Amino acid sequence: MYGGGGGGGGGGGRGGGGGGGNGVINISSGKRKTREAQPEECRSRNQLAQLLSALTSTTSSVYSFLLQNDVVLLPSQTLTLESQISSVSLSLSALLSFLPNPKSLQSQSVAPPPPPPPPIPPRPSQCWFHRFLSDASSDYDSRWVDAFHMSKPSFTLLLRLLSPSLQASMPTLPPNYTLAAALFRLAHGASYKSVGRRFGLDPAVACRAFYVVCKVVNDKLGHMFEFRSDIGRIVVGFGWISLPNCCGVLGYGRFGVDGELLGKDGALMVQALVDSEGRFLDVSAGWSSKLKPDTILHQSALFCGVEESRELLNGPSFKLSDGNSIPQYLLGDSCLPLLPWLLTPYVRSSEEDSLSSSEQAFNFVHGRGMGLVSTAFCRVRARWQLLAKRWKEECIEFFPFVIVTGCLLHNFLIKCSDPLPYENAGSSEEGEFPIYQGEMNESGQRTRDALASHLTRVSLRYLNRA
Repeated sequence: MYGGGGGGGGGGGRGGGGGGGNGVINISSGKRKTREAQPEECRSRNQLAQLLSALTSTTSSVYSFLLQNDVVLLPSQTLTLESQISSVSLSLSALLSFLPNPKSLQSQSVAPPPPPPPPIPPRPSQCWFHRFLSDASSDYDSRWVDAFHMSKPSFTLLLRLLSPSLQASMPTLPPNYTLAAALFRLAHGASYKSVGRRFGLDPAVACRAFYVVCKVVNDKLGHMFEFRSDIGRIVVGFGWISLPNCCGVLGYGRFGVDGELLGKDGALMVQALVDSEGRFLDVSAGWSSKLKPDTILHQSALFCGVEESRELLNGPSFKLSDGNSIPQYLLGDSCLPLLPWLLTPYVRSSEEDSLSSSEQAFNFVHGRGMGLVSTAFCRVRARWQLLAKRWKEECIEFFPFVIVTGCLLHNFLIKCSDPLPYENAGSSEEGEFPIYQGEMNESGQRTRDALASHLTRVSLRYLNRA
């Protein structure tokens, strides 16, 4: 419309209209400004196209480097590179959407190619794990620990134990692929897409392999919770750390869950009993973090086995040097009730009160014992990094199952003498629980007092020898 008006004004100007002449000057100036802006816009588009082309080329080169060196790079490095390549590809796609349509780009000297497509799972015979098996054939190759957080001999033994069940559950996939894919996800918290790329699997198949392995581990390694079967070894172990007739340390771990179901900072609670070496003896997982620890205890199978069926902690008493006898017992934190078989620390009734020397001696040894539980949880999270991540609310029903799997494999690797991960490598999320406010059991008080006096005498003997 504006162009049509300019043409009419021009004709009027040539016929002797001064006002028309001014109109021509203004309109033609406007056109001239538009034409001057066009080359600048083209230059900007070309520069953007060149930048995108360079960025895309660099991203493709990084991806080629990753494919050619994934066997020698650490899994943490390859997972980080994959994540960054994916982020860059998405950013490139977003930038391309701001460019003109393809027809207008044809007139430009440089047109940006599309970003690299997301890598698809290669065939099993060409995937990372196939090449890894050929390249890391030695029993002492540290890349097995890097990839699966266990040595090759431990992996081989575990495969031998689980192979028949894995083959029956996933007959189309070799058992070593099924097990390795699940362990890789558990060890690194990798997504099913990342697992699929390394093992030549569709993400849905990688997901099924993971849960099949979890189920088989629970079925075949459940006997590694040895509280019922190896109580003699457990008692001897605690004797070496000045806790005669102790049968375990009871504590609680928190495993984060996203969503509104469990509220802000919600978590699943896990009740665990551990021995003096950090093995899990009994695990009860899947409790809401809205529950108090003493509520969880009273609803657990462990409590039922001690208080109702009497099949647990029914062994002989231990005679102390002063003639007093103490029954088999567990250590528990101050968030739990003091019971004849569950000894909690002494707690000051007020700020003005102070603990006696024997109470302080008991609390010192008790605190060392309670540290075994938090250390065990930290090591599980450090080895199986999937458990250190917050779980999605829609998958919460499977989470307890996965936690128990991690605890059983932790015990299995202690049996295999695999080195334990540094406990400070796994974040501690246990936190503080409120002190139990109920009544104290008199029998529990007598047992705790007797043990406190014993620990005082032991500490005095050590001081006299020094």
